[in-house]
Amino acid sequence: MFGALFGFISKDLGIDLGTSNTLVYAKNKGIVSNEPSVVAVYKDSRGAKKVIAVGEEAKKMLGKTPGNIVATHPLKDGAIADFEITEAMLKYFIQKIHNKKSYARPRIVISVPSAITPIEKRAVRESAETAGAREVYLIEEPMAAAIGVGLPITEPSGNMIVDIGGGTTEVAVISLAGIVYCNSVRIAGDKIEEAIVQYVKRRYNLLIGERTAENIKITIGSAYPNLDGEETTMEIKGRDLIAGIPKALEISSREIREAIAEPVNAIIETIRIALEQTPPELAADIVDKGIVISGGGALLRNLDLLIKEVTRLPVIIADNPLTAVAEGTGKALDEVNLLKVITSES
Repeated sequence: MFGALFGFISKDLGIDLGTSNTLVYAKNKGIVSNEPSVVAVYKDSRGAKKVIAVGEEAKKMLGKTPGNIVATHPLKDGAIADFEITEAMLKYFIQKIHNKKSYARPRIVISVPSAITPIEKRAVRESAETAGAREVYLIEEPMAAAIGVGLPITEPSGNMIVDIGGGTTEVAVISLAGIVYCNSVRIAGDKIEEAIVQYVKRRYNLLIGERTAENIKITIGSAYPNLDGEETTMEIKGRDLIAGIPKALEISSREIREAIAEPVNAIIETIRIALEQTPPELAADIVDKGIVISGGGALLRNLDLLIKEVTRLPVIIADNPLTAVAEGTGKALDEVNLLKVITSES
């Protein structure tokens, strides 16, 4: 009786619990929240922790906090690195959607990496339940992305989806509402940003922060040269490791392409291996339909051109790459029968 009452007053939610960003889809409303997966925690002299900011507000603190405040990503490489902080973050998002009503008990669908371990699954489920969920369903990220971009996953034909997030890249072939082949590698947007930090440090003895690396990736990052041969530059600022003082310099898109070549090539190799492992009949479908790429990594300039050159297959960037997984969890909420087939409750 109480479950039904809580269900009536609570909005069912689909959550894309990402390493970089957490998106929340509310039933009948669409995406209602899109904030960084960052939590700022205050530690007192006795070591007790208190969450003081979540999301956009916490991200502004990255690299700028005093010793007693830590701004951190509670998820690393697609897995929960800090159970307690993840729980606090989920509670924040659930109550934000329900106008801070502590009695809200929504049914929640959460996307998780396909390579998640049973222990990590349990951690995600328990975090959501402790944060206030009435029921929790876990859906694998590539399946959610495929649903979100509108692929015909229930038909007897091969659909290839490549979801490049912050912590993981998921490559999957889906047919008849099931994942026929899937590979998940913990190389994605975060590793690309790390590669930029290391390149600038090695080449120019300049130390830059996480937010600067992300800005470089978005502004001039590319996986393949522009067809017109034009290169772009931008000014970057950081701390000179030799002189120890702030310094600014100019860096080119060609240099950034060189810097990120290793993680990008690892993603390409994951796609190539997936194509090798795909059954022949489904591979024939992929030749006709092509490869669909989603996630924030899909927005890396000319990545589609590089994949196309390596695979010789059509490559389509999803219309909604950043929101595809969240929209997929939301669409799954609307189809209960399909939800039970494609989600994992183990």
